[in-house]
Amino acid sequence: MSIIAPSPTSLAFTVRRCEPELVAPTKPTPHEFKQLSDLDDQDCFRFQIQLIQFYRCDPSMHGKDPVKIIREALAQALVFYYPYAGRLRKRPGRKLILECTGEGVIFIEADADITLEQFGDIIHPPIPCMDKLLYDVPGSGEILDCPLLLIQVTRLRCGGFIFAYRLNHTMSDAIGIAQFIGAVGEMARGECAPSIPQVWQRDLLNARNPPRVTCTHHQFDELPDTNDYPLQDMVPCSLFFGSIEVNAIREHLPSQLKKSSTFDIITACIWRCSTRALRPDLETQVRVMFAINVRGKLSPPLPTGYYGNAILAAVATTTARKLCENPLGYALELVKMAKAIVTMEYVHSYTDLVVIKDKLDLNRVQCYLPTNSTRVGFEEVDFGWGKPAYGGPANLWTGPNPKLASSYTSFSNGKGKNGIVVSILLPNVAHEIFKKELEVYTLKGHAIGGQYLSIPIKSSM
Repeated sequence: MSIIAPSPTSLAFTVRRCEPELVAPTKPTPHEFKQLSDLDDQDCFRFQIQLIQFYRCDPSMHGKDPVKIIREALAQALVFYYPYAGRLRKRPGRKLILECTGEGVIFIEADADITLEQFGDIIHPPIPCMDKLLYDVPGSGEILDCPLLLIQVTRLRCGGFIFAYRLNHTMSDAIGIAQFIGAVGEMARGECAPSIPQVWQRDLLNARNPPRVTCTHHQFDELPDTNDYPLQDMVPCSLFFGSIEVNAIREHLPSQLKKSSTFDIITACIWRCSTRALRPDLETQVRVMFAINVRGKLSPPLPTGYYGNAILAAVATTTARKLCENPLGYALELVKMAKAIVTMEYVHSYTDLVVIKDKLDLNRVQCYLPTNSTRVGFEEVDFGWGKPAYGGPANLWTGPNPKLASSYTSFSNGKGKNGIVVSILLPNVAHEIFKKELEVYTLKGHAIGGQYLSIPIKSSM
């Protein structure tokens, strides 16, 4: 099997930046206050997320400046998505509210003396040198009273460019921000209006009156951190899962589970293998937690174009003993069950619980945290230079403490080899054990060993 070259562990290059500027909508927009939904207003969304997109040189765009085109398109798109040009304010108590001020978002023009090829044959999180590709403007990263978006467009020496941005997660989930950035791409290509209507209607994801909790929500279980997961000296590594690798794993499943989704199979496999590699106490409760899109879970479904947070955390839980000693099908059934219980009633119960339990946050102790961006739409955003070489998350984990986090991104090598790259943070001492555990499922003529990439990237941690 061919080996995928990892991203460089470090890159030496210089970035010349212009002074940050505010890009406001091109036309006057309403000055008003907009309510966030009760899902938006969760503590677990009150942080910044970094995203990035890499674009190759396109000879047909010779002489055209991506910075100028994107800056103008951004201002046009903000006419339709004017809430992004506002600021979050604090209301009495815990609630936040959006003031649509029309002030704009931060935009940075930059040039780098590096080519896209120097980032490697495959680009995946964690992206090296993010501090150069997205300058953290002092004082811009707070949740309240700050711009909601920070954008840097960096021209590359090869004629390509990088579009890096930071979002206040309180405003949107990945699907929502991808929708907005897609609209910027449409404006850049000469469209007069976005093809997808922008829908606010955050009241559709508010708690019921009166709120009532009718389901069990293990996401918020108060579990003690027993330090059974030795999450020190965390180092990222990457794995490629194409159809050969996924089908090899399917061979280890009972017949009724062989047709499970690729996400479910990969998640169950990595959860089990990483737990065995970490070797926690066998009676420790271990979990996997991942985002579920609830847009289609309601009746009627959320309107097309809704760009708020419409995700909640699904969770599967068991003991380390049961996960490690049972066959892979056991882990897979737990993952599938965690998804299946997210019904309309579950969504309402979850939202009601968030409101009843003030300042409720997710418990991520002894938890595997995969983020799946393969169907979000980042890889479709076209500013006129075609689809990106990579589009998606820039980092694996943005929280204050190390976590067993991973990112699933789409990959195509241009030679008919399509699949998913899984980038995961693991303690350095667990890498070799983890690799051997994976080979149990993938060595049946299709070794994943050649696809295992250990990437110590200091600048992204």
